[in-house]
Amino acid sequence: MAPIDPLVSEVREFNRFYTRAVGLEPLAPESSPFSLTEACVLDELASHGSVPVADLSRELGQDAGSLGKVLSQFADAGLVGSEAPVTESLGQRVFLTQHGRDAFTELDTARDRATDALLSSLGRTQRRELVEAMARIRRALGKQVRSADLVLRAPDPGDLGWVIEQHGSIYAREYQWDATLEVTVTKIVADFAERNGSREAAWIAELDGERIGCVFCVATDQAATAQLRLLFVDPSARNMGVGTRLVDESLRFAKQSDYNRIMLWTIEVLTAARRIYAKSGFRIDHREPEYHFGQDLVSEYWSRAL
Repeated sequence: MAPIDPLVSEVREFNRFYTRAVGLEPLAPESSPFSLTEACVLDELASHGSVPVADLSRELGQDAGSLGKVLSQFADAGLVGSEAPVTESLGQRVFLTQHGRDAFTELDTARDRATDALLSSLGRTQRRELVEAMARIRRALGKQVRSADLVLRAPDPGDLGWVIEQHGSIYAREYQWDATLEVTVTKIVADFAERNGSREAAWIAELDGERIGCVFCVATDQAATAQLRLLFVDPSARNMGVGTRLVDESLRFAKQSDYNRIMLWTIEVLTAARRIYAKSGFRIDHREPEYHFGQDLVSEYWSRAL
């Protein structure tokens, strides 16, 4: 048997803490007439509308027999309806009746109040930090980004400092680059902020209210050539298409700003970024061994026509 990762104990301890902290009240408050299982069934029916019993069983991870009993009780209480008895076929579609929708609304309102009470001792900043941490957990454990969830916006006060800090901390952890990277990023960001030109722009990628990425499109010494700089995606949001969205937005802006070419500088070891650049039509012009950020690295210079 393979050894258990030591981090497993920390995850389980968090699970125990979280369960004690919320007391499962967000799912089924003590005042609710529904059990935790019944509340989960109501949730799924409310979110899906009409759904086959088999799909409901699979989504909830419940065996058909246990789910059938809950649905039968709901049917007897007038909470769910179906084209035939709900226990007759796993392909049978079930749905909430008006009475069921009213019961769900009452339950959901009670859960909102319970959660609000749980957050009542936290200030606005603490609440935001809590929600951001929860978003990270969802992404890390498999939540996929929907296009409507991801927001690309111009930098707000504080965002440029975040860009510098994220580059310094993440690349130090992943590649052991030293603090000279932060010096380089600081110069790029400072030049961008000071120029504030109409042919330059930057975007912050935001998901669930949390900053997860950035990119800059700036002018070069050649009037017809733009430069893509500081593409960054937080590790928790990688492989979700965020980097591609950022690069696509930069290309769109560069075209609208009357550039006819765009270039970039990257490092050979940044394989994820290099895949995005290649997919976006960039090609390598030349490569050079150079010493950067405390290490011997290979610089790459890419470009493409617009």
